[in-house]
Amino acid sequence: MKTAMESIKDMVDVNTIVGDPVETPDGSVIMPISRVTFGFAAGGSEFEAVRSHADGTNPFGGGSGAGVTVQPVGFLVVGAGNIRLLPVDTNTVVDRIIDVAPQLLQQIQSMIQHPQNTIT
Repeated sequence: MKTAMESIKDMVDVNTIVGDPVETPDGSVIMPISRVTFGFAAGGSEFEAVRSHADGTNPFGGGSGAGVTVQPVGFLVVGAGNIRLLPVDTNTVVDRIIDVAPQLLQQIQSMIQHPQNTIT
């Protein structure tokens, strides 16, 4: 069991979750972000001593299993003075609203400070 857990630990490290950064020609840096899940199970059983072998050992049955999934979540884009998370899932209305919120607040603030420039 210890060997199996160490093998899983070797497979899943921080570079699996936050991938290696890639620099684009315009100077932006893109980092892939993933969700990693893993599980492990083991079990065994000993049979009755009545069924023991001639050498004195008892029959034993056992097994173990493990699973790992890596699911892409999005890409972190750093460049031009901005940091953005571009999600892989295209149904992210809330994320788009959060991206647009600072620009919307600036426009509202501008309208309040300069009411003569507002469109009627």
